[in-house]
Amino acid sequence: MTIIYFLLLLTVIICIHELGHLLTAKLFGVYCYEYSFGMGPALFQKKGKETIYSIRAIPIGGFVSMAGEPDGDAAYPDVVVPDHRRLTNIAPWKRIIVLLAGVTMNFLLAFFLFSMVVLAQGAYVESPKPIIQVVMPDSPAEKAGLQAGDIITQVMLEDGTSLQPETFTDIQLFFSANEGEPETYVVLRDGKEITYTITPNYIEEEARYIIGIQAQAGTYVETNLFNCWKYGLQEMWTITKLMFTTIMRLFRGRGLNQLSGPVGIYNATETVVSYGLISYLFLVAQLSLNVGIFNLLPLPVLDGGQVVFTLGEWITGRPLNQNVKLALMSLTWVLLIGMMLFVTWNDISRLFG
Repeated sequence: MTIIYFLLLLTVIICIHELGHLLTAKLFGVYCYEYSFGMGPALFQKKGKETIYSIRAIPIGGFVSMAGEPDGDAAYPDVVVPDHRRLTNIAPWKRIIVLLAGVTMNFLLAFFLFSMVVLAQGAYVESPKPIIQVVMPDSPAEKAGLQAGDIITQVMLEDGTSLQPETFTDIQLFFSANEGEPETYVVLRDGKEITYTITPNYIEEEARYIIGIQAQAGTYVETNLFNCWKYGLQEMWTITKLMFTTIMRLFRGRGLNQLSGPVGIYNATETVVSYGLISYLFLVAQLSLNVGIFNLLPLPVLDGGQVVFTLGEWITGRPLNQNVKLALMSLTWVLLIGMMLFVTWNDISRLFG
């Protein structure tokens, strides 16, 4: 059953993304050749007014083919499309909306699922402010000089990645992937800022690194159909901040061993499915959010990169040299394929210890 849940997860996230492109493209009059659920040979096809809706044999992902895209035009060379109905010929602001519609749908799906998870749980614990409640005796935090009542205003890793936490959960997530590197804490005490650099201890029983501080108790809130949206958004914002912090670290060459690909996602799916439907929906929400954020990166083959190209052409008033664009996209594909091979090796290495 795990493989079914895994394929369903990937397909829903990608098809929702492509549906965003499809709906906005049609809104602005762009001719769409096909919208497909799945990849590979077509099992079922039905043509609407002009778009073919397909179910394909390999239930992984999906796509939308639009006029003006090289792949779409190549797949349907016999379809005559007026120039004004090509994606490349509509107004730049409309093109940007079409490009960003996919990630918007991913964010909406994540927001909805996070909210439903909060509702199903019946309660939400609001994370406390970043104030130290307890410093454990003989811990690295106590030895360094941290005290109960200190307000943590900034945290930082050796590579320069930093965060100004809004909640104590922000701090926990920020250091969650730390493997023994010194952690820097800037705290406010009696109106003065003091900086401490602390090397955490590894606790074998808990299989994690800690410095020995505890937060105040969180606020327990019962959830209902009216307030679940607020707390779903809070959960989504917390994970979004963690995602951006992770991306910043990756650009500095740190945390690469924490990356996962399809094998890692499959293993995570197998684990969360055993916990029940709520855990599975939470994983779908997380991955949908991650896909949306990843697609915003200004890489030429991603939506974010295409937005950058469109803005550049809009500002200069002329299209980017096609040879330059093709070269940049080819280079990006090589990098992404290399990254995919690397994360797959990461996942396999973890499987075998």
